[in-house]
Amino acid sequence: MNGAGNPVFVDTNVLLYTLDAADPAKQSAALRWRDALWQNKAGRLSWQVLHEFYANATGKLRSPASVARALVQAYSQWPVGDFSLSLLERAWHWMDRAHVSYWDALILAAAERSGCRWLLSEDFTHGRKYGAVEVVNPFLTDPGGFFET
Repeated sequence: MNGAGNPVFVDTNVLLYTLDAADPAKQSAALRWRDALWQNKAGRLSWQVLHEFYANATGKLRSPASVARALVQAYSQWPVGDFSLSLLERAWHWMDRAHVSYWDALILAAAERSGCRWLLSEDFTHGRKYGAVEVVNPFLTDPGGFFET
């Protein structure tokens, strides 16, 4: 489905499920995706995602700050897009065109800016396309077949 060279933008929720043992099935799926993204060098993020991850990991999930910080440092080795006025303007485009929230619009704009064909998230409708970016729900799609060429 994805083949080599197609980066995948990862939404915050996927990273959070790697730490959240409350739903073992989702945690297992999130871990499989994370590992596949590392192996295929396909993961892409934004600073927004890293900020949200840290805040929710230490807040809602009560992970020790040292664990959350180490994970942010590790994930920041994936290409992380910069924030700019043009990114904000593209987010406004998605707010107006797709009627998504400001925060979701920033995710879409960052996925586009990162050259991603795929947005890995459970917060968007699986299979919906926003321009060139298509949403993949990580709990409905297995990474095993996703990265086959």
